[in-house]
Formats: sequence, C-alpha cells, structure tokens
Amino acid sequence: MSTHATARVAAPTRREQILREAARLFAERGFHGVGVDEIGAAVGISGPGLYRHFPGKDAMLAELLVGISERLLDGGRMRVSQDAAGDGSPESLLDALIEGHIDFALDDRPLITLHDRELDRLREADRKRVRQLQRQYVEVWVEAVRALYPQLAEDEARMTVHAVFGLLNSTPHLTGALPDRDATAALLHRLARGAFAAAVAA
Repeated sequence: MSTHATARVAAPTRREQILREAARLFAERGFHGVGVDEIGAAVGISGPGLYRHFPGKDAMLAELLVGISERLLDGGRMRVSQDAAGDGSPESLLDALIEGHIDFALDDRPLITLHDRELDRLREADRKRVRQLQRQYVEVWVEAVRALYPQLAEDEARMTVHAVFGLLNSTPHLTGALPDRDATAALLHRLARGAFAAAVAA
C-alpha cells in the first residue's frame, strides 16, 4: 500500500492496541491458551484493566473476526466506487481488489489464523454475521471477475475467487519475518491473476 512521506498515520487507540496483541497471542497459542492478564501485559495495563474496554476474551474475538470481515467488504466496495469514478476498467478494478486483499494477507496474518481456528467459538449471531459479510465480499469479486472475463459462468467465477482467496490467505505459513514485502506482494498478485487467466483458459 503506497503512502506519501508527508502522510500522518494516527496512533492506534488503546482498544486497537489490545485487539492487535490479542490477535497475535490467540494466533500463536490458541484462544484458550491465552489469559486476560497476558493480553493486558502485552499492552502495559493490568488484566482487570482490560474490562474497561472489553467484557472479556469472547468479545475481543468477536470484534476481531467481525471487524476484519467488515473492513474487507467496505474496502472492496470502496475500490468498486473508486474505479467507477476513474477509468472504469474491469482490469484495473480486479487489480485493485487483488492489491487490497494482498495488503490484508500480508499485514493481518494473525487474523487469517484466527478465522481458520477460532470462528466456531463465536456466538451464533456473530458467526452468521461473519459468514454474511464474507458472502457479500465474494460477490463483489465475482462481479468484477465476470466483468473482465464474461466467458466465465457465475459458479466458475465464484469457485475461482474462493481458490484465489485460499492462495492469498496462505501467508500465515510464511513463518517468521516476511521476505521483501514488495516482492512478495508482486508475486502474490501474479499468482492471483494467473489463477483467473487459467480458469478462462481451461
């Protein structure tokens, strides 16, 4: 994600700090392997002090998983709107969607692990909300893919979108520090575009 040198990034709020550390710890040790005191220590406050921000670990997990699903959908819709206001090219829109998801896949790897391991721990209402948001996000992609590749049937486009998500969301398997971020992002982008091209060629 490009930034200007003069751009100012707002410091994370205490809630955001708590959520970031909770995501990291939950991903590393599992939801039940982490105590409230450990999350508090990671952000420099007492465990009981966390209850001023969240009623408990379940609320943290719900906000993490519902929150990232909302951000992905909002980001996808924003890119559709921006493309419509720009050149309106189906290719540029698909590239923008891929770039946005790559930013997520590289910068929020713990959330991918959390989703895979801990989604079933959410209350039913929160789990349904995550699934609903994810379906809507997929449909944003399906529409963009079919605009560029109209020869793909809707079910083929949807299947390919899910396959591309699987490819991009494999980043938690890159243990330790990422290789050069720009090079990794460029490789993931080529692989994603290659998957869509292969679906058309099949």
